Amino acid sequence: MFVSVLPLSYTAQAQTEPASTVFWNELQKLCGKAFAGTVAAAPADDTTFKDKALVMHVRSCEKNRIRIPFVVGSDRSRTWILTRTKDRILLKHDHRHEDGKPDTVTMYGGMTTSKGMPTRQVFPADQETVDVIPAAATNVWWIDLAPGEHFSYNLRRMGSERYISIKFDVKTPVKIPEAP
Repeated sequence: MFVSVLPLSYTAQAQTEPASTVFWNELQKLCGKAFAGTVAAAPADDTTFKDKALVMHVRSCEKNRIRIPFVVGSDRSRTWILTRTKDRILLKHDHRHEDGKPDTVTMYGGMTTSKGMPTRQVFPADQETVDVIPAAATNVWWIDLAPGEHFSYNLRRMGSERYISIKFDVKTPVKIPEAP
């Protein structure tokens, strides 16, 4: 007997569209909304996210590009940029100074190596990441999206204890933060 592990809303759609397209379409549904997050996992010595208000804002949705500012406390310097190319998705981390100029550590991330799953896309570090942050050569990011439930941003640095997971409740939108 076959038992599907996908939510019922995905069953028919997943059979006709690539998983990356299903994921992309679900993410597009969040456009214009902001959501509060919590730290699900972080290193014990983390001071970047611990005890800070965390808000993601699915701010800009174009056909093949989605920009998601990630606000940490009062720091509005981070934006996740997802770009769709055919059946793959590229994740980049855009870091800016308060004046809008790019930080020296910016535009790192990676491209999915497969169509992924309707609820998960995985992004291993690309060469640009290695050039900008050599220690991040073994980084793997992934985004989980359970429609109507949660969005989670995750990072694991292979070969180390570095693991971060931020989970956002997409059931309850919050006030839109100031622009990054």
